[in-house]
Amino acid sequence: MTQNEGQGRAGDTSPRRLFVYNGGFFTQRRLRRMLALAGYRISLGLPQSDDLVGIWGASPTAHRGLAVAERRGAAVVRIEDAFLRSLQPGRSGEPPLGLLIDHSGMHFDAQTPSDLETLLATHPLDDSALMARARGAIARIREAHLTKYSAVQTDLDPPEPGYVLVIDQTRGDASVRASRGDRARFLEMLTCARQDYPNTRIIIKSHPETQAGHRPGHYRDSDLTDLVTMDDRPISPWMLLEGAVAVYTLSSQMGFEAILAGHRPRVFGTPFYAGWGLTEDETPVNRRRRRLSRAQLFAAAMILFPKWYDPYRDRLCEIEDVLACLEAQSRAWREDRQGWVARGMRLWKRAPLQKFFGAQRRLRFEDDVEKSRTLAASLDRREMVWAGKAIPQDTACRIEDGFLRSRGLGAELIPPLSLVVDKSGVYYDPTQNCDLESRIREISGALRLDQTERSEALMRAIRANKLSKYNLSEKLPPIPSGHRILVPGQVEDDASILKGSPDIQSNEALLRRAREENPSSVILYKPHPDVRAGLRKGVVQDAERYADLVIEQGDIGALLLNVDEVWTLTSLTGFEALLRGCRVTVLGAPFYAGWGLTRDLGPVPARRMGGPRPSLEELVHATMIDYPRYFDPVTNLPCPVEVVVDRLATGQVPKPGPINRTLAKLQGLFASQAHLWRR
Repeated sequence: MTQNEGQGRAGDTSPRRLFVYNGGFFTQRRLRRMLALAGYRISLGLPQSDDLVGIWGASPTAHRGLAVAERRGAAVVRIEDAFLRSLQPGRSGEPPLGLLIDHSGMHFDAQTPSDLETLLATHPLDDSALMARARGAIARIREAHLTKYSAVQTDLDPPEPGYVLVIDQTRGDASVRASRGDRARFLEMLTCARQDYPNTRIIIKSHPETQAGHRPGHYRDSDLTDLVTMDDRPISPWMLLEGAVAVYTLSSQMGFEAILAGHRPRVFGTPFYAGWGLTEDETPVNRRRRRLSRAQLFAAAMILFPKWYDPYRDRLCEIEDVLACLEAQSRAWREDRQGWVARGMRLWKRAPLQKFFGAQRRLRFEDDVEKSRTLAASLDRREMVWAGKAIPQDTACRIEDGFLRSRGLGAELIPPLSLVVDKSGVYYDPTQNCDLESRIREISGALRLDQTERSEALMRAIRANKLSKYNLSEKLPPIPSGHRILVPGQVEDDASILKGSPDIQSNEALLRRAREENPSSVILYKPHPDVRAGLRKGVVQDAERYADLVIEQGDIGALLLNVDEVWTLTSLTGFEALLRGCRVTVLGAPFYAGWGLTRDLGPVPARRMGGPRPSLEELVHATMIDYPRYFDPVTNLPCPVEVVVDRLATGQVPKPGPINRTLAKLQGLFASQAHLWRR
């Protein structure tokens, strides 16, 4: 199956007409768009013999299309959801992220070979790069607890390990009918499990649509005993598979996931994954004689066969893009599903915070500490606090701007595209551990090939687009030649300096130290934009005493491509310099110091100095991929970092409205009272 399968014949690149007789093809906008991108044009009327008739799997309306196709001599195309569909079931109204388009049959019906079966039987599946992609994608799916409907919880306690897992499915499902399944067959499966494991606990896993109340399953309360229980919680299937000693299924996709988790499931139907040497088959499909590895099965079913869709860029894409999408959206769902009570949030930040965290349940704002705690407890919500407003021993999650924030300053009231949510601390405070530091230690020496490649691609994109935290896009002045050292100014009463640089806390002292230790170098000093605007503390009088050039304006992303070294206290510019291959000397203890990637002259915590030595790729993955949450201003969806990189590069970012512009100007007018406006 190729990407242009829906296009006309004999070199014709025009879309092929696809005649449909199911209203869903017209009412579901995403479905129409995906088919159009795949080369099909939805049509009404009667087809000619060289046209196609599209039907949705084995739906109740499929007979209409089949009858028309037979009368008109047109070929049939069967369309189904892909195996990673969405967060919520389709019956909840959420559009799919992928389609299976089959010109031969249906992947779940083994009566006739489908395109997927032919692919599994005949494709070489021996390309090393393809197998590496498959192994990386399997690891990502398991790590992020992704499944067909990925709105599953990972904070539920799994059963004690050592049980047999029996998988229920919904009554009347097409894949159940195709495997000749009914209640009797499911009871037979349960009986076999009890006979095979007579003294072992058996857990029946209900289907997500049964849990949501859409369709009933096959098992009833009367089937349960002391050793047979039902788990109808929205728990991650990967957590259940981890503790199972055996898996029994008719034709559930969870049987496929069981294979990926290392099981050899006993299969009572004829799903696409049966018959390839990875299952114990009660109903063998005799024509399936090939033996495949898990990676080969995955590569065909998840990489080569589906049509995947990128909702951010409105295009067909690869599975890695869909994984990044679902990772971002499932993380947001899991973190936000209880709802939040937020405190310490300035008024102008509240609308952006609602977009970031309030899609499921709107945020409640309460600045009084005790009232906030009481409200959160009464509503069974989590608490968040802006990191700078946290009190000692605060139990709320700290919120702070991420590292690719916006195109423009927060002081100009431009909303952020990235925020961090930290349960244990915050990245700029080295006096205590934080989630970022824990992740850096966890990932050091353990980065997979696919993760390394993703970090490398991200760094290339950041360098190519000259991106930084604020992306001001100001023109640089001529830069003197020589060994160039950039000294970025900071806000001197910023928490990162107060917490992370106890010995030196002024821009002037930093400049003087850089000049003293580098007398023959070209020193470039760039004041912080908030200080230059008169909004924050940190002005250096007569900076030319130490610096060869004071760069009042200029894009930091472009400037870093023109320097050899950076000296800083705790500035994020030091981390951005590492991405460009610059040498970095730090006199404080920013999050990127103490790992062996910087020259450390400051009081770096001892817990870092003797610990893991992450590579730059590992530091980048932890810092920019794993730690922050990102928000797409175009689709208003949680998104992966790569989407924010695209938006910043193309200028598809929020701009301050008239109210925000007015407030920002007022901040400038009242710069002498800057403490009133500090973020």
